[in-house]
Amino acid sequence: MKFLFEDESFSFESLRTACFAPYGGADLGEVIGTARAIPDGDEDAWYLQWRATAARVHELGDKALAAGHRVSAREALLRASNYYRTAEFYLRDDPFNDGRAKELSSLARDTFATAAAHLDTPVEPIVIPYEDTTLPGYLFLVDDSPAPRPTVIFTSGFDSIVEEAYFAVAAAALRRGYNCLAYDGPGQGAALRRQRLFFRPDWEAVITPVLDYALTRPEIDPDRIVLYGYSFGGHLVPRAAAFEHRAAALVLDGGIYSYFDATTRMLPPWLLQWILDGRDTEAEQVLTMATAHNTSLRWALRNGVWTFGAGSVADYGRRSSAYTLDGVVQQITTPALIFDPDNDGFFNGEPARLHHALKGSSTLITLPEAQGLGEHCAYGGRSTLHQHMFDWLDETL
Repeated sequence: MKFLFEDESFSFESLRTACFAPYGGADLGEVIGTARAIPDGDEDAWYLQWRATAARVHELGDKALAAGHRVSAREALLRASNYYRTAEFYLRDDPFNDGRAKELSSLARDTFATAAAHLDTPVEPIVIPYEDTTLPGYLFLVDDSPAPRPTVIFTSGFDSIVEEAYFAVAAAALRRGYNCLAYDGPGQGAALRRQRLFFRPDWEAVITPVLDYALTRPEIDPDRIVLYGYSFGGHLVPRAAAFEHRAAALVLDGGIYSYFDATTRMLPPWLLQWILDGRDTEAEQVLTMATAHNTSLRWALRNGVWTFGAGSVADYGRRSSAYTLDGVVQQITTPALIFDPDNDGFFNGEPARLHHALKGSSTLITLPEAQGLGEHCAYGGRSTLHQHMFDWLDETL
């Protein structure tokens, strides 16, 4: 689905930003106007124009807040948060030391936090004990009643931040009487940027303390907890569910049996073997040439090096080999809903592969490209995805 750009990555990321409009994350005119000023494939212009739009909308929110217009302030600041996230997306050369990346990630967090304080439903920043540190998150509640409610626990993906959870699922959950607990795990959001925690394949070590925390909250019904995996989270959640069985249901937006297979199948076999054999100098030379004119691949490899704590692209490739459900998929017994977009450019084939491998109850929903649902995570059709998701949950729980 081409959207505003010919460059595949720019098109996809613009669609992602725009598709949160039904939940207050964007205004279509702002997205179109920003995109018009960005030459195709120009990452510097992407940063400059999205930052300018975010700053302008941020200023609208600040002025509205100062004047006592709570709803107007909230709406503008929610959009600004999403636009700051978008502006930061391609800054992947050295994110820990890039002042622009650090500024934008802080602004995305801060504008969302201010907006969240003015939502019509309660929102609580939370801190989840994790090993010898903590994980940051939010608990979005339907109301201020202590009555236990079904709750979606949001595990985000390869590049997500916890603030995106509101647009991706929490707003839709609240409308239907579900709470949502969202967190930044290792490799994600503030846990990566501020604490330098990197992705780990044994995600049960993350989900278990998250569930331990959730079960201390009287607002969360212990018998109606849903583990929701968003993008790369569609691999992390089923991996955790092979060992952690306290959830009532899984929702995998789309499911990933083997992250390693999905991300290396684009490489010729001889190049993959070079990486696995440690022939890094030769492999890096080939990858540098391959990514010179491929925005999607260049971004994905740089983001992988950063979020996995790898020393090089080849090292990232080797580290990713541990991200497979081989040997553990048979231990997953929780009922699962798996989304399978027609035109998923990242994990095509993986949802069906996971569906067929699961021994327990599994429902696969194909999302047609012809209905605007075919992109990764059904960007462009999130409202329809949420209808499928929560209707299934209503019946399953």
